[in-house]
Amino acid sequence: MRIATFNIENLDESNNPSLEQRIAVLRPQLLRINADILCLQEVNGQERPGQKRKLLALKALITGTPYSDYYMATTETSNNEVYNLRNLVILSKYPILSSRQVRNDYVGDLSYRRITAIPHEADAKDTTWERPVLHAKIDHPSGPIDIINLHLKSRIPATIPGQREGFGFKSVAGWAEGYFISSMKRVGQALEVRMMIDEIMDQSPTARIIVCGDFNAEPGEVPVEAIAGRIENTGNAALGFRQMIPCSKSIPQESRYTLYHEGRGNLLDHMLMSRSLLAHYRSAEIHNEVLHDESIAFATDAKYPESDHAPFVVSFDL
Repeated sequence: MRIATFNIENLDESNNPSLEQRIAVLRPQLLRINADILCLQEVNGQERPGQKRKLLALKALITGTPYSDYYMATTETSNNEVYNLRNLVILSKYPILSSRQVRNDYVGDLSYRRITAIPHEADAKDTTWERPVLHAKIDHPSGPIDIINLHLKSRIPATIPGQREGFGFKSVAGWAEGYFISSMKRVGQALEVRMMIDEIMDQSPTARIIVCGDFNAEPGEVPVEAIAGRIENTGNAALGFRQMIPCSKSIPQESRYTLYHEGRGNLLDHMLMSRSLLAHYRSAEIHNEVLHDESIAFATDAKYPESDHAPFVVSFDL
């Protein structure tokens, strides 16, 4: 069984580049991935007059591929239609027994008063994260598998009232507080995912769980550590079976990156497995051979048909 995660980067019916140009590059990537379960991030929704918003660009991309016949789970708004931007999608060759999305269900709204705001904020305001997490239970022939697909808050600083000046900030402190709030949201999402994992394991200690997606964090950073739950951090050997194991450790260090920024590879996309899957784990691979330098593209506003993230693929023998 092959499971993959891929931030496909704002898949939409855009003109620069066109959807046709993107399909010409992305479809061969999806065929190479050859996943039985494919987790995607940043899949935008499209509208047609008189119809609910749908994933029309994704449908066009997977037409003519095995994925077109896969079962699908996706994030949805309260109106039971996909979001306009950055949907999470799980495509599965196996039936999807159930799916749900989680956002501030385990971790409630956080109260925070922005201290560099202009004018001064006298009272704390609720701080929530914008993106939900998608959880699906897959009906694999060997038994159910829990798939958690996520896209944690980006590193872009949150907006501080009165602190922005065009694309820049009026003060270093304003930028720093915006960065802190983004980090707080990212860690809050990670905590919520960890609580989801613990709840699943409370019900079934040997549950087979995969957590994957765009963490916007590298190994050793708090979001990854919070979800992994290493014994070195908890200091409790009795919790060892609840540890989530990074599949990236099987990949040579020089190839261990999913995004290229300012001439340096960054591992921001991750695949973590429960210990119950370790005996069945066979290999991991990252398809990063053609990654462009994301920072150059950002600086010049150049748009590439490929994604600025690389697919991360893991194989199991079940």
